[in-house]
Amino acid sequence: MPSDIEIAQSATLQPIQAIAESIGLGAADIVPFGHHKAKVPLDVARSRGGAPGALVLVTGVNPTAAGEGKSTVSVGLADAFKLRERNPVLCLREPSLGPIFGIKGGAAGGGWSQVVPMEEINLHFTGDFHAISSAHALLAAMLDNHLYRPNSLDIDPTAITWPRAVDMNDRALRSIVVGLGGRTGGVPRQDGFVITAASEIMAIFCLADGLEDLEARLGRIIVGYSRDGEPITAAQLDAVGAMTVLLKDAINPNLVQTLGGTPAFVHGGPFANIAHGCNSLAATRAGLALGDVVVTEAGFGADLGAEKFFDIKCRFGGLEPAAAVVVATVRALKMNGGVAKDALGSEDVAAVRAGAVNLQAHVENVRRFGVPPVVAINRFTSDTPAEIEAVTAACREIGATAVVADPWGGGGEGCLDLADAVQSVIDSGEADYRPLYPTEGSLVSKLETVAREIYGADGVDVAPAAATEIERLERIGLRDVPVCIAKTQYSFSDDPTLLGRPSGFRITVREVTPSAGAGFVVAKTGAVMTMPGLAARPAAVGMEVVDGAVRGLF
Repeated sequence: MPSDIEIAQSATLQPIQAIAESIGLGAADIVPFGHHKAKVPLDVARSRGGAPGALVLVTGVNPTAAGEGKSTVSVGLADAFKLRERNPVLCLREPSLGPIFGIKGGAAGGGWSQVVPMEEINLHFTGDFHAISSAHALLAAMLDNHLYRPNSLDIDPTAITWPRAVDMNDRALRSIVVGLGGRTGGVPRQDGFVITAASEIMAIFCLADGLEDLEARLGRIIVGYSRDGEPITAAQLDAVGAMTVLLKDAINPNLVQTLGGTPAFVHGGPFANIAHGCNSLAATRAGLALGDVVVTEAGFGADLGAEKFFDIKCRFGGLEPAAAVVVATVRALKMNGGVAKDALGSEDVAAVRAGAVNLQAHVENVRRFGVPPVVAINRFTSDTPAEIEAVTAACREIGATAVVADPWGGGGEGCLDLADAVQSVIDSGEADYRPLYPTEGSLVSKLETVAREIYGADGVDVAPAAATEIERLERIGLRDVPVCIAKTQYSFSDDPTLLGRPSGFRITVREVTPSAGAGFVVAKTGAVMTMPGLAARPAAVGMEVVDGAVRGLF
């Protein structure tokens, strides 16, 4: 079978005007970016009436080095709904350049279930990430400029919380010193970078309800504290207007298509292990207004992406998900059952059974939010009938429907049974969405709730510095807000080596930071970092341009 990029490059794409027309948008309703991409102004989708479509979340088990294919399943499911003569819209996140040139690769799906044009989506696309990085950099520059002169806000250089940001994996930038240029080089201080996907501006961008709300949220960003301990905001630095200027076009959702011709909004890209891990609320709402079923994805395992989708995005956006899909693979369950990556090609039913506890926990967690799940067994060619039966048997034990899907090799045709199962859940009307916890209450109580009920932890240990910061955040008005927990994606615990369904562990919160503009508080656990590093042999090593065509991108 040809590679993902070969499939994407050989595809015949429809003009973006034809894709827009399939969801009721005329040529005047879109802003084309070439032949196969467009922006859809926010007011266009808002002007469409009628009942909103059904919202379907695609989530999964804890990820492994073997790959689970949530994006691929999302694309295949949306294309299957189209084959069933529904009017689906797919809503995904924009890829970050960091993972693309690092280890993880792109985020456009795979095989015959991809969003296209794949290369452009995975690279510069319509410039949204650049706009977010630039807005973040502008605020950092204006903060340091104010610190240099005149510092009328009396900002404490040792109490600055606003980092810098770049959309690339670069471990050398995690901790740096700035202002070493002498008297005219600014105020020397410690600083650091986060990857753009972890920027609070990315979170704001993905939760904002239009330009006015975007501007108001940007103004609430806390960049540090004065020497008296009072919070300093972006509004006080007079940075908000210019930041909004940089973001005014980016906030409009991007319209592209799948290989099956399904309209796809690809917009916003926070990571789920260090941010809230969902595409933009604006794009999801546009899909709900223009289609009758919306397939969207939340990053990494359900303990991260799905929890934040339900507790942050749905809560803030007033969304009512109708169904969820939990993606699992035989390979991932074997790894959770103790099999090494290089041994995954051999049948091991016992390991599948042992690792299936991870899948069962994720299914049970989705149910905690009142949303009925369907398990998608994403088939790989090495899977054996006995192994697949072991997965379906594990699902039967907890009363969950399991369906084998082949989006990579079969596209929408390979996901027809999955679409039928999800449609049955939608038609049943069983969904009764509810957040895991109320926003009222202490931050620690909410951390405890997520840790105990979703991760299966015995409790939370808060480091002294984090406890002090929690007290300050609650004092300045950030008490009755959701928590966004940054945690390793590889385990329910904060230790990436504890696979399966661990027990008898506690979660350690080592740092807490405000995201006042986004409307939540970030709690960093374990050794998770907001600036990834490159591997010994990053994916970038295998990329090149041959006769004008990109090679090595996946």
